[in-house]
Amino acid sequence: MAGKGKGKDKGRGEARGAEAGGARRGRTGAPAAGPGGGSAPVSAQVEGGLAELAPDRERAGGWTLLIDGAPQSHVDLADPGRLAFAYQRRIGHLIDLAAPARRPLNVVHLGGGAFTLARYTAATRPRSRQQVVEVDAALVAFVREHLPPDPQAGIRVRALDARAGLAKVPDGWADLVIADVFSGARTPAHLTSTEFLDEVRRTLAPGGWYAANLADGPPLAHLKGQIATAAARFPNLALAADPVVWRGKRFGNAVLAASDGELPVAEFTRRVASDPHPGRVEHGRALTDFAGGAAPVADASAVPSPQPPPSVFR
Repeated sequence: MAGKGKGKDKGRGEARGAEAGGARRGRTGAPAAGPGGGSAPVSAQVEGGLAELAPDRERAGGWTLLIDGAPQSHVDLADPGRLAFAYQRRIGHLIDLAAPARRPLNVVHLGGGAFTLARYTAATRPRSRQQVVEVDAALVAFVREHLPPDPQAGIRVRALDARAGLAKVPDGWADLVIADVFSGARTPAHLTSTEFLDEVRRTLAPGGWYAANLADGPPLAHLKGQIATAAARFPNLALAADPVVWRGKRFGNAVLAASDGELPVAEFTRRVASDPHPGRVEHGRALTDFAGGAAPVADASAVPSPQPPPSVFR
């Protein structure tokens, strides 16, 4: 989830209030020393609002990206294999499990943020080829200036709407497609439909995986609709979320994994349960029952994900 967005798809992936607890916000302004050269925050106006990079006061090399005050993602320059936010760790588990350790992957990231998950993939799977699709060109330039990724990391960035950028990916190219796109703290409607997932499937190699960061709160109608939508296009699904989100007690994030092939549900479940903030994974009949007969979403009926309550960002 993010701050105020403008237009159809501000593509700012990576986070979102409920997952960003504990992030330290720095003062605004453009100091003489910033990331890589000191511990002062920096800021700039981007298409989606005021972007800030605030230093992690408890970890040297750590930086939190905020848009209009809402934490978006955390980057650890000293250790890009460290993921600070719970939903990022859950997607990180899927990156780890998508192939044997260290094997390179072809990955598409829909939503760029601070390139946290692309950096993680490059660190844990050297020689991977990655395409990041981020519509906010000013945000891309801001992150590249202050937190530049390794030029040898194999990360290519396209400044395009997520669905338009996905359309440029060759058939069967991707081992993994990660969707983490929010505009004004809401997933754009055109990234919630069966037609969007048809495009995802087109880009996936046989047995490839789709992973999505979803956000919803009581009564979880959006989340249930997204489960039904994915189930209409993929035979195998798993969903990870905090227990309070599962029970519909709080607005928060859920990570959906989908594939034509088998998913390593047992190991994914073990890892999610062992996280610093343990979550729960459901799949199969239990996940179908949770969706409660929700109907798949089509382009013609798609709407953005719900607006999070103001308390999420406090």
